Amino acid sequence: MHKILVIDDDRDMRTLLAKYLVKNNYQVIEATSGKSALEVLELGEPDLILCDFRLGDTDGTSLLLKIKQKHAHLPIIFITGYGDIKIAVEVMRLGAFDYVTKPILPEEILLTIKKALSKVQAKTPTSIVTSERSSVQRQISSQFIFGNSAVFNSLLEQIKLVAPTNYSVIIYGETGSGKEGIAQEIHKRSKRKNKPFVAIDCGALSKELASSELFGHEKGAFTGALFQKTGSFEIANGGTLFLDEITNLPYEVQVSLLRVVQERKMRKVGGVSDIDLDLRIIIASNEKLWDSERKNILKFREDLFHRFNEFTITVPPLRERREDIKTFAHHFLQITNAELEKNIEGFTPEVEAIFQNYAWYGNLRELKNVIKRSALLTAGLFIEADTLPEGITNFSRMELEYSAQSMGNIPIEPSLLPTQISPQEKNHETLKEAGIDAEYELILSVLKKVKFNKTKTAKILNIDRKTLYNKLDQYKLLNEK
Repeated sequence: MHKILVIDDDRDMRTLLAKYLVKNNYQVIEATSGKSALEVLELGEPDLILCDFRLGDTDGTSLLLKIKQKHAHLPIIFITGYGDIKIAVEVMRLGAFDYVTKPILPEEILLTIKKALSKVQAKTPTSIVTSERSSVQRQISSQFIFGNSAVFNSLLEQIKLVAPTNYSVIIYGETGSGKEGIAQEIHKRSKRKNKPFVAIDCGALSKELASSELFGHEKGAFTGALFQKTGSFEIANGGTLFLDEITNLPYEVQVSLLRVVQERKMRKVGGVSDIDLDLRIIIASNEKLWDSERKNILKFREDLFHRFNEFTITVPPLRERREDIKTFAHHFLQITNAELEKNIEGFTPEVEAIFQNYAWYGNLRELKNVIKRSALLTAGLFIEADTLPEGITNFSRMELEYSAQSMGNIPIEPSLLPTQISPQEKNHETLKEAGIDAEYELILSVLKKVKFNKTKTAKILNIDRKTLYNKLDQYKLLNEK
């Protein structure tokens, strides 16, 4: 029976989750805070952690980093509100397995847990492991597709150009934008296509074990090294090694990596002989690896950067290639149909319009998660707007109303636009409502002056974008009374 640690400072939510998991044959340990969770982990390691992102004494990012120092392979799933979607994406970059959004769907949590546990590799207690896959290596997926936009066609041309060579490649792109899919495509089109493709999430590597995961170790090399381990470089020998989020590699490991890249030789931790390497290295990052003007604050060695910088590919975020949203949405729906054994045919026009106007902070990964969640709630043939997370529908309705002018290339059905009642047409029942109307008039006038640019509007009004959207939403609700 798998053991799950549930961390939540809300007693009712914690109890509800525990009862549901026990009902589904999981053993549950509860923790009420980050501190108590760390104390529980000192007594023994569970198979998985389910954690609310916002706790009374800490937040998910801080807790994740502390847990990963000693439990690098432990899958962690965060529960977060849609307002924290950018942060949820960031913790995945740092090594979290996945996130689910509130309001919680029990079936969604159960599916995510099963997926996480199925990917946790059992440790093989043999003296020499030749086909071992590290638990931080991702399974190769054939589910990545290319969009139809001019941007993606350009990416494909770059891949065709560099794939037949042995050049090292740097792939830049936001978390969830498809960098690993690009790396796989390069491998598939290369002369090494029949050799291994090994993907490593550097965000999941602890400082203590990073060298062992990458280069392997000999039996007895350090405390706890009971068996010889084959590292990722040796496993990928002859093929392609993909190092994702490489800026998370500890500086000491970067020094060792430099020798490997320069000499194409490596030595296991505790080893006495070198191993010759013949492999292609592709790295990925969501931030610049080197900038002469920022060299004192960047975490990546300049000499290592220049060794890798033979060819660069930049993957733009999904919001900058909106022509691809529909293509990927239907692709992810096909995958979800197979997983859930459903036959959902597509999306209503309203949902398609919402998808087109949402910012997709988490890119393809967020789109896929949204579709999986909505498909769970869909009983008919089409996914409808009421199955989408509230954060997406609220955001998109405001975008439809206030940004349609700047997105003239995207057709918007008039029936999808919210009904707008002007302040002059509305009877004020309270002084508060009158104040809201006056505020709305000011916001609308600024929006018009800057051609409905929300960033500029928020800056002029000296508020952040979230506050701006909240105020617009507040006025919409007031009109609906």
